[in-house]
Formats: sequence, structure tokens, C-alpha cells
Amino acid sequence: MPRLIIATLLAMLVSTAAFAEAALTHVDNAALAALMARGVPVVDIRTPPEWAETGTIAGSHKIMAFDERGKLAPDFIERLSLVAKPGDEVALICRSGNRTAVLGKALTEQMGYTHLYNVEKGMKRWIGESRPVEKR
Repeated sequence: MPRLIIATLLAMLVSTAAFAEAALTHVDNAALAALMARGVPVVDIRTPPEWAETGTIAGSHKIMAFDERGKLAPDFIERLSLVAKPGDEVALICRSGNRTAVLGKALTEQMGYTHLYNVEKGMKRWIGESRPVEKR
């Protein structure tokens, strides 16, 4: 009986981890462009100075997730929910893909988001591939 309980608990943990991983998909720029063509919103989570320095992807939603000290912006979840609810598709982009990978994992595991896309290598690669940006 104890083995059955342990096996059941392990199966539950594995399926939960698999679901969380499936809810967050890492994409390259070609996949992001395809998502955008389908109307999937893009949320740029960088800071205002970063947006000003490099520009942003046209049509992206600028919602700062972390302040300069790395602390979660108090209004981030509320502002994100105006763009995408937990069951909606949404792509997250930052400078290098690191912040969005961490944030995406937290949003899937703690907030119930099920269709998140993390743009690998972020704006650095987007700009490096000479893809369009807008500066405002």
C-alpha cells in the first residue's frame, strides 16, 4: 500500500510538472512572427529606459514586470490581465529571454496561465536579425 501511495504521488508530480512546461513554450523570432500574424498579443516586460534605448516591436504592449531592482511591479498582474487572461495566448519578450522565462514559469505555475510563449534571446536577437522596431 505505501508503494502505491508513493507511485501515485510521483505520477501527480510528474504530470503537474509536464503541464507547467507545456503551458510555457519557448519560441524563436520566426515563431513569434507567426504568432503575431495570428493575432497573439506580445507583452514587452522591460523597463521604460530599455524601451527607449532599443525601441519595441510594433503593436506590443509595454508592461514593465520588474523594476530596476528586480522587484515585481505591483500593477503587473492587473495590467497583464487586461491584455490576456490565464486561458489566452500571450507572448512575453524582454532583453534576452531570461526574465520572461522566469516570469512565464511563475505565471503558469502560480497564476494559471496555460498558453504562454517566451521569446528566446529576446529583443537582442530580434534586433540582431534586423527585424523592425518602433521608437516612441
